[in-house]
Amino acid sequence: MKLAIERAALLRSLGHVENVVERRTTIPILNNVKLAGADGLELVATDLDLTLLAREPAEVARRGATTVPAHILFDIVRKLPEGATVTLEQQPGSSELELRAGRSRFVLPTLPVDDFPAVGGDALEVRFEIAPTDLVKLIDKARFAISTEETRYYLNGIHFHVAGKGATRSLRGVATDGHRLARIEVALPPGAERMPPVIVPRKTVGELRKLVEGEEAPVEVAVSAARIEIACGRARLLSRLIDGTFPDYERVIPTANERVALVPTKAFAEAVDRVATISMEKARPIKLAFESGRVTVSAVSPEQGRAEEELDCVWQGEPLEIGFNARYVLDMVTQIEGPEVRIEMANAAAPTVVKDPADPALLFVLMPMRV
Repeated sequence: MKLAIERAALLRSLGHVENVVERRTTIPILNNVKLAGADGLELVATDLDLTLLAREPAEVARRGATTVPAHILFDIVRKLPEGATVTLEQQPGSSELELRAGRSRFVLPTLPVDDFPAVGGDALEVRFEIAPTDLVKLIDKARFAISTEETRYYLNGIHFHVAGKGATRSLRGVATDGHRLARIEVALPPGAERMPPVIVPRKTVGELRKLVEGEEAPVEVAVSAARIEIACGRARLLSRLIDGTFPDYERVIPTANERVALVPTKAFAEAVDRVATISMEKARPIKLAFESGRVTVSAVSPEQGRAEEELDCVWQGEPLEIGFNARYVLDMVTQIEGPEVRIEMANAAAPTVVKDPADPALLFVLMPMRV
């Protein structure tokens, strides 16, 4: 194999594929990225659950394929000067790849390309296109609530499914870690009507979000009950789905919380952030005291002292004091783009609903805590 490629193009695709490669793996070939020179350069990386393919234009002088350590290659290319042309060459029968750029020369060990896992799998029955802005919304508004607790593996991703009936159907994304829940909807893309309910793993969600950054063309999605494939720009992502059943989340969403507050989004987020500075505990507890026309945000720490801040708000119902994890509150409020946050409560121990009055498609649920 011998080819020449612009440093910027190679770095762009390496930046995506090297994220798929685990830093620690007991299978040596999974440390490597596959490089295939034919009609341009194809780069492939996999951890067996997630595979990413990227293509870049390149001048191919001699066709061929090999595999080299992904993280080392990325670090080398990242440190090359901007505007450089990178030449990659492996002589027939050699176990080394030579990389040249200007006066720099690197020789990297390779592993046989035949040892690299094959890409492909079962047929994907449902195919549709979705606007990048809709996909970004589904990911950004929900992923902060993905659980990191491996024992409840079925919560380690975003649950996507078709919601509603008839003309009101939507594509819904839901994530929860048991302490908070995020639910977001976008218009159902044509062709997605038969999409099975799926749970997309946390790592796949993260890599997908990076891929769609800045994209304007529709994103192609193919999905089955076990796998998902997404084509975006010059890259294609293939992933296994989480084999589990997402809980019936609708049961934990209260529908009759009669105590309601409307607070200014930006001022509320800033007040919570300032007051939480005092709280040094892991859960960073804060207290919200609601009464007619105002809410007082406070925190107490035996070591750090006390803090409180008062905000104007619209309040409906009897006065209420309720405690929350400050980080959870901020995670939610920062996803609200409207000028106000609507907080619906029943009592100090019941689930609280958080909404954006400017976006009916968005809903959060937050469990209170004792303060």
